[in-house]
Amino acid sequence: VQLQASGGGLVQAGGSLRLSCAASGRTLDNYAMAWFRQAPGREREWTASIAWTDVTTSYANFVKGRFTVSKDNAKNTVYLQMNNLQPEDSAVYYCAARGGLVKSTSYFYDYWGQGTLVTVSS
Repeated sequence: VQLQASGGGLVQAGGSLRLSCAASGRTLDNYAMAWFRQAPGREREWTASIAWTDVTTSYANFVKGRFTVSKDNAKNTVYLQMNNLQPEDSAVYYCAARGGLVKSTSYFYDYWGQGTLVTVSS
């Protein structure tokens, strides 16, 4: 599975961005997809997940109510809609995939996109 993340950029606090993660190489049936983020000097942290088949979603507490993860079967793509962005959301955002159940630990993910930078100015 190859993952290509895109959609990052510079936005003012309170603004929105939508990240995309296009998958190729196989269909994602029975795969779990996740978004992680990593700010400078900090560990990579799980942000949101979606189970490809049953569309179950889950979110880290710090993004609940602001971020929404979704998918497009036809495009084999996962999205992360980010609203009401704050400076503390600034990070490189990575998409990841694994066969099987959703996990919130990066160790369990086998496939990673290259990351897309999100910068939120105050």
